[in-house]
Amino acid sequence: MTTAEMVVRHNACMETDLMYLRDAYLAAFDAQVVDARDDAVALDRTAFYPTGGGQPHDRGRLGEADVVDVRKDGDTVWHTLDGRLPEVGATVHGEVDWERRHALMRTHTALHVLCGVIWHRWGKAVTGGNMEPLEARMDFEFDPLPENFGHDVERLVNEELAAARPIVVSFLPRGVAIEDEDLIRTRVNLIPESVTEIRVVDIVGLDKQADGGTHVRDTSEVGRIEVVKTESKGKGNKRVRLRVHDA
Repeated sequence: MTTAEMVVRHNACMETDLMYLRDAYLAAFDAQVVDARDDAVALDRTAFYPTGGGQPHDRGRLGEADVVDVRKDGDTVWHTLDGRLPEVGATVHGEVDWERRHALMRTHTALHVLCGVIWHRWGKAVTGGNMEPLEARMDFEFDPLPENFGHDVERLVNEELAAARPIVVSFLPRGVAIEDEDLIRTRVNLIPESVTEIRVVDIVGLDKQADGGTHVRDTSEVGRIEVVKTESKGKGNKRVRLRVHDA
C-alpha cells in the first residue's frame, strides 16, 4: 500500500459528505475513493442516497461499474458495485439514475403531504411507512378509519399538490428543533444526541418534519396521487396505500 493510499484509508473513518442533503437535484458528481471492501467502495462525498427512513437507495453508475446498493455504516456510505471497483485514492465520476431518483422524490413528498393532510384534518400521527418509486404505504393511528376516508383523503391530498406549495429545506441546531412545536410529532428527541444539527423539510403551511430524504421543490411537481387501498393493521393502526401519477 502506498503512502497516499494509507492516508486515504485513514480518512475513511471520516463522515461521508452527503451531497443530496443540500441538493436533491444533483445527479452527477466527482469524488475520491477512500476505502474498499469486497464489492463496495466508500467515497469522501456522495450524491447517492443510502437506504434509510423508509426510502430505498439510489442506483446509477460509479466509474465503470453499476451502483446496485447503497448503505450507511456509521458515518460512512458504502456503494456496492457490479463491475470493476476503482482503486483507493482514485477520483471517480458518479451518475445517479435520475428517473428513479426523481420518482422517489415525488413519492416521498407525496407522503409528507399525506401526513400533513391527515394531521390537520383528523389529528392523527404517522406510525410507519415505506416507499418504492411511485408507490408507497403509510400507517396512521386511526381506530377505525372515518367513513369515506379513502375518497376524502385522496381529494384533499391532490388539492394540496395542485396548490404548488413551496418546499424549504433547512438545518436547525438540535436545541432549536426540539423546541419547535411543529416538529414534536416527528419525535426529534428520538434522534441520537450525537446529531447536533437537524435537517428539516417544510412544506410551507402544511407539513414540517425532521427528515433526511430527497424531495421536490414544490408540491405541484409530484403530480397527483391515487389511494389504491386502505387496510387495518391492528387496533389503532390503519394503512394507506397510494400510487403517484403524472398530473
